[in-house]
Amino acid sequence: MIRKIIEIDKEKCNGCALCVDACHEGAIGMIDGKAVLLRDDYCDGLGDCLPVCPTGAITFVEREAAPFDEEAVKENMRRKQEQLADLPCGCPGSQSRVLKRDIAPSPTPIASIESQLQQWPVQIKLVPINAPYFEGANLLVAADCTAFAYGDFHNKFMKNKVTLIGCPKLDAGDYSEKLTEIIANNNIKSVTVARMEVPCCGGIERAVVTALQNSGKMIPWQIVTISTSGEIVE
Repeated sequence: MIRKIIEIDKEKCNGCALCVDACHEGAIGMIDGKAVLLRDDYCDGLGDCLPVCPTGAITFVEREAAPFDEEAVKENMRRKQEQLADLPCGCPGSQSRVLKRDIAPSPTPIASIESQLQQWPVQIKLVPINAPYFEGANLLVAADCTAFAYGDFHNKFMKNKVTLIGCPKLDAGDYSEKLTEIIANNNIKSVTVARMEVPCCGGIERAVVTALQNSGKMIPWQIVTISTSGEIVE
């Protein structure tokens, strides 16, 4: 049948996944970092996903498509609920686990570790765009959890860098616009992204990559991924 259904432009999609959360029927999913309409019969054609897309990648089209199947949607949602029953908030990154470590007693007192934080504030949303400490800075953009997961985070990542932190899952909006302004309006020497291995943390990586592209500058950058057990993922 010919009916109204959504269409997603992969070139415009920035991979923020906001549309996935907005689609209550589960018609949209993420494949290779891009939003995709998974099944025509899951799309009701009402377009709850359209207003949340920050890049205008989602539009309505009239085309041949399977009719909306409400019963199939309910069954799909039931299966998902069963699969996620043991996850606190339905996210693989929130799965409860206990991390057991064998820590040998130290023969000598452990010296206190000095903080390597060089500026304040550190939250991406709070930091001034033209702060003086950005001049000639090596920038670290880190997901909140990385500093807690990796034991020597201050010395390994923060030392001699300006540190910005955020959580793409909990913070509303997209960091890319703010980061673009910071990179475009300051003499940033390099950018390091520290993220967790969980899927939702990909948002902070995408924001930095987008910001680097939009700034029009050629700046050395790297991405470091940390596992939930506190190891650097190669």
